[in-house]
Amino acid sequence: VSPQVDDAQSTVSVEFTPTIPHCSMATLIGLSIKVKLLRSLPERFKLDVHITPGTHASEHAVNKQLADKERVAAALENSHLLEVVNQCLSARS
Repeated sequence: VSPQVDDAQSTVSVEFTPTIPHCSMATLIGLSIKVKLLRSLPERFKLDVHITPGTHASEHAVNKQLADKERVAAALENSHLLEVVNQCLSARS
């Protein structure tokens, strides 16, 4: 995961690399990163979470989903998906 923060411009950009080029969890990983940032950062920050170029077969489609505020909001309204995201973000002992 490669984060870049521009406090003056209120932007945070995170680039992540899925484990394999056909990783079926890439969207969930990206969504989990985005949710963690949304919960952790002040609202003034604009977030950009995307896959490292050339590291995933469906990179364009996944990046498009993660950049679409309405699709992210709809995903988080799905109680099952929100529970999965929360499990991804929970601390393991």
